[in-house]
Amino acid sequence: MMRQYELVERVLSYDPKADEALLNRAYVYAMKAHGNQKRASGDPYFTHPLEVAAILTDLKLDDATIVTALLHDVIEDTPVTRAEIDQLFGPEIGRLVDGLTKIRRLDLVTKKAEQAENFRKLLVAISSDIRVLLVKLADRVHNMRTMEYMKPESRKRISEETLDIYAPLAARMGMEQVREELEDHAFRWLHPDAYAAVTAKLAELRKTNQNLVEEIRAALAAKLAEVGIDAEVSGREKKPYAIWRKMANKQISLEQLSDIYAFRVITKSIDDCYRVLGVAHTTWRTVPGRFKDYISTPKQNNYQSIHTTIVGPRHQRVELQIRSRMMHEIAEYGVAAHAIYKDAARLNGQAQSQVQSSDEFQRDSGPYVWLRRLVETLLEGSNSEEFLEHTKLELFQDQVFCFSPKGRLIALPRGATPLDFAYAVHTDVGNAAVGAFVNGRRVPIDSTLRNGDEVEIETAKNHTPPVAWENLVVTGRARSAIRRAARDAVRRQYSELGRRLIAAQFDRLGEELTDDVLKKALPRLGYKSADDVLAAVGRDELDIENVLKAAIPEALEQAANKQEGYRRTRRFGRASGQEGWFNIDRVMSLKFREGGDENGESVAGASSGLAIRGVRDDLPVTFEPGGAVPGDRIVGVMIPGEGIRIFQIHSPHLRDYEHEGWIDVTWDVDPDTPQRFPARISVTALNEPGTLAQISKVIGEAGGNIDNVRMVRRASDFTEMRIELEVLDLVHLNHIIAGLREKAVVNKVERVFD
Repeated sequence: MMRQYELVERVLSYDPKADEALLNRAYVYAMKAHGNQKRASGDPYFTHPLEVAAILTDLKLDDATIVTALLHDVIEDTPVTRAEIDQLFGPEIGRLVDGLTKIRRLDLVTKKAEQAENFRKLLVAISSDIRVLLVKLADRVHNMRTMEYMKPESRKRISEETLDIYAPLAARMGMEQVREELEDHAFRWLHPDAYAAVTAKLAELRKTNQNLVEEIRAALAAKLAEVGIDAEVSGREKKPYAIWRKMANKQISLEQLSDIYAFRVITKSIDDCYRVLGVAHTTWRTVPGRFKDYISTPKQNNYQSIHTTIVGPRHQRVELQIRSRMMHEIAEYGVAAHAIYKDAARLNGQAQSQVQSSDEFQRDSGPYVWLRRLVETLLEGSNSEEFLEHTKLELFQDQVFCFSPKGRLIALPRGATPLDFAYAVHTDVGNAAVGAFVNGRRVPIDSTLRNGDEVEIETAKNHTPPVAWENLVVTGRARSAIRRAARDAVRRQYSELGRRLIAAQFDRLGEELTDDVLKKALPRLGYKSADDVLAAVGRDELDIENVLKAAIPEALEQAANKQEGYRRTRRFGRASGQEGWFNIDRVMSLKFREGGDENGESVAGASSGLAIRGVRDDLPVTFEPGGAVPGDRIVGVMIPGEGIRIFQIHSPHLRDYEHEGWIDVTWDVDPDTPQRFPARISVTALNEPGTLAQISKVIGEAGGNIDNVRMVRRASDFTEMRIELEVLDLVHLNHIIAGLREKAVVNKVERVFD
């Protein structure tokens, strides 16, 4: 176990200005708090927070983070409280410890809905201060190192959580060294047979290629020394999990992998990086398609390096990673490395402006931008399970780099489309996108983008993205925005429907519907806003009568009295118990027009009808399977959660609703923008070759559109089929039916609703 003075010396070695007294106090306090607690291995529990602190000293983190590591389990596992931590060590450390305590209580491998919500809480905890994540990752590294003492079911659960959540998070934060160790430990416990096979094979290759690796390293170093480049060259073996994953993805054997050994060339400057590249490419042949320049276009986690593959000594393929010392530190330690260089700048007496620019770089660097975007998506209220699904997609996918027409660089997951690009620029751009140009050429909006593409998005005002677009994108940001826009559009439709329904009843009572009137009724209705009331009425979740009672009770009472008097007058002109055509008095909400009274004046219960334009109207409108077309007399039925379903007045399906939720609706077709409406016909025709072609020709020449054809009965001589059409109106439909009846092969045509 590391002694107290050893920990303090490790921190002072890279940060001479660290608070030595604070470190000593935290060491003693944590040791006493954990007391005689033991780990599963039998070691004192305090060895765990001490090892976590030691891991963080390797990352050269500040004293507050080291103290947090020492204290990160005391609130959860001992009687210590947050208030006590704040009092003894300050609110900053108290906040960090509390954040880690909340994370520890989260079970990230559970039912999907619970896992999603817990993952949201995890991101909220780490987004406030990245040091919370750094301590948690170090905590996970030490736990994975001591997994042999855990029960098998715990090993499996923790390993799955590590591979699903923490290793990808470490990668996104640029901490490759931490990611690799987490992946290998998890791989070992989740797939022990595969782990054993890969490590055994690596041991064989290591023994066989020992001289080869040194020979290649020496040849590279000698060649660079010849041209006066001061660089450090080292060979590095690919980790077991990375090898296994690549073998599984590419379906190849270990012997077929060309990059088991990678050679790193670490230089003193960016200029030297490109000089090394020039030497390598002029000395050895390059492998086509194996060059990537992440210096000019860094990854989202700020990773910078040049990757190239050459055919080196002994005709072996050699992967080179060329980077500067600072790039190497950032590649290994990610966000933690930014603190190293910021503190180094202060210690070396650099100008304050340089230190400030380092702070700005930290705030605006890729890992932080990605984390902020995730939290933005979280706060926008998307479904928890969607959020988890999208975040995992973005955690695991590789990247392509594209440019806007003004030169802005956008990093996207591999397989992204112009639609993903549009949403990466801004949500409003994505929602308004109607087309795309890639490298100056118009392409489908679901085309796959490649590295270096210049993408221009064509937009249109008042455009709502179709729900089907969700299947065209790969980024969580785009999917969340599309789903959110679809939900908003549906909500607007229901709100508009609710407004029209309520407005019609207000008008019947001689009142005017305004938001102010609805707002005054909110306390009685139990809704937060007027829009909520309108949407609830549109969804048939709230009865209009209740709205009227809450908003205009006096007008409703007067109308009821007038209606009662009118009914008494009418009773002498109607047979007892008669309720009128279609039992019209039982129709809820907006009723069918009964006409005026004997003086020609409109009466309570009369309505001008709700205007229906089509399925693309601003109302949630659907049609019954048999369809309805302009010219038909139609009835609207409120279907809870669906909106208005339109029925043709003679439809047999209308009997199923017994006037419940019926609404008086009328057609409101704009002749300048004709739409097509659904209808269904039954055709009985001769069963001979060419019959269906003749029927299709008649419909096509008449300007109709066939949606579906279904054979319902076949005999040796005749076939009965159901044809679903789209037509302009009733005249158009009758024209098509007449044309079919004229065909010799057609025996019978009729409109059906079954």
